[in-house]
Amino acid sequence: MKRYLLAGMDMIKVFVVFTGFTILFYYAIIWINLEYQDYHRYDPPEGSALKVTKMVENEPDQWLNRLIFFYSDGE
Repeated sequence: MKRYLLAGMDMIKVFVVFTGFTILFYYAIIWINLEYQDYHRYDPPEGSALKVTKMVENEPDQWLNRLIFFYSDGE
């Protein structure tokens, strides 16, 4: 009987430690989210920045060309 009681106490200890670390991890993730929530990665550039892309109008069968390129390139 004593053996079962000790095993039960060990299970309770593991449960408490697991729950504690889960709560700690949860609040750490929330803290990191709040830290980076107002971080704007895509602000307009300042200074003498140049636009290096050119918008191309879609051709009617562009999706087919892209699919063939995808299969031939193997990625």
